[in-house]
Amino acid sequence: MFVVGKIINIHGIKGEVKVQQITDFPERFQVGNTVYITEQASLIPLKIDGFRTHKNNLLLHFEGYNSIEDIEHLKGKELKIKEDQQGKLGENEFYYHEIIGCKVITTENEELGIIESILSPGANDVWVVRGKKNQEILIPYIEPVVKHVNVAEKLVTVELMEGLIE
Repeated sequence: MFVVGKIINIHGIKGEVKVQQITDFPERFQVGNTVYITEQASLIPLKIDGFRTHKNNLLLHFEGYNSIEDIEHLKGKELKIKEDQQGKLGENEFYYHEIIGCKVITTENEELGIIESILSPGANDVWVVRGKKNQEILIPYIEPVVKHVNVAEKLVTVELMEGLIE
């Protein structure tokens, strides 16, 4: 299961929830799609029958959840999809879960550390690497730096630019 959003609040009294999107694919929330929540170790499907944007969040309505009482218990829950719901990506595009946990080495075969998270500040993603001495190394996901990504082997090769690591 992969997290694609989080229910951050209730919106109105007719069963809408405010969702923080945690995916680059907002089409996952189109009417007719199904997302899942986990409740007491059970997987609960939620079929989306209403979708709109509001400020910087999404407002969703789920089939059969028509009042504030129906949705109160959903607040704080993560919305998930199954692996087979993931779409195909283009060349040199990766899902976060494919990159997080990869070992990073330089073109000179020096081990830098393991990718522990990904930031999306704007023009390009930044991979946060936990170095061997527990330091944080920020690697921009740009062509001059990231030379090769092998998802199967969980290995990323980078060419360090001057000043990238001090």
